[in-house]
Amino acid sequence: MITVAVPEHWRAVFFARDELGTLGEVTVLPQDAPLPPETRVLVTGWGAPVLSAELLAGVPDLELVAHTGGTVKPFVTDAVWARGIRVTQAGEAMAYAVGEAALASTLALLHQLPRFDHALHTGASWQAAKAAPPRNELAASTVGVLGASRTGRHYLRLVRALGAEVLVADPYLSTGQARELGARHCELDELLASSAIVAVHAPVLPETRHLLGARELALLPDGAGLVNTARSWLVDQDALLAELRSGRIDAALDVFDEEPLPAEHPFRGLPNVLLTPHEAAGTRQARRRQGGLIVAEVARFLRGETLKHEVRATDLARMG
Repeated sequence: MITVAVPEHWRAVFFARDELGTLGEVTVLPQDAPLPPETRVLVTGWGAPVLSAELLAGVPDLELVAHTGGTVKPFVTDAVWARGIRVTQAGEAMAYAVGEAALASTLALLHQLPRFDHALHTGASWQAAKAAPPRNELAASTVGVLGASRTGRHYLRLVRALGAEVLVADPYLSTGQARELGARHCELDELLASSAIVAVHAPVLPETRHLLGARELALLPDGAGLVNTARSWLVDQDALLAELRSGRIDAALDVFDEEPLPAEHPFRGLPNVLLTPHEAAGTRQARRRQGGLIVAEVARFLRGETLKHEVRATDLARMG
């Protein structure tokens, strides 16, 4: 049995044509209901129940967890691996949308759109609204990509296609691999000091906690922009706030230490910050790809084929 533990709204988005029903018997789980004991495949969404040893004891036939989102860290436990249950996820389906959203943010910062928008919305005079810092075209700019992840590679290709010179910092990427992507590999400090825009696409690891702190942010040139569609874990939010308050740099942020972002948070009042509510991956096309990817993975599993997006215990350390 395929059990779908995905809220109704997301089921309609991911599986608009009920593709899972073509693969076998499907049970849609009401919110907070226990998993049927005969569940063999569990399709999960955001807010999925934690798969503890106690919960798994009630589903002795469970063999596959297929997650419609990206990271499975919040609900996959050691008990899953101990039972030999396999796990797959749809992060790849979301990567292009995040890369494209990061591109949109990049263009907005280069053209000072947040400052213009803020000035006009808050009643500034026409001449005052025009008094933004100098603007730049992407084709004349150096862009630094921090992390050659799936999203980082999509973003890299997009900014390159529009003419940007690209630097990339990633300890897991060789100089030759960077060259194949059309970028120049360099160390983090050089990337920060040389880039008009720095886009964060690094993984969440113990060593990447506040990878960009006060020292690193101070290396950014005056007028530079920071785009973070990855995780707030990677950037010291207090240090970033201090730089943004000074007006020296700009930022486009989709992720925050506290979500939802509190109504009184100082980020909300700054003219040089573009804010989005953790929605970089939220295109209709990405959501349909997520559902299609999961359907394809479940079909492969049922046919006894190799999964294309399997997550193993050793992969969790590099997931957001």
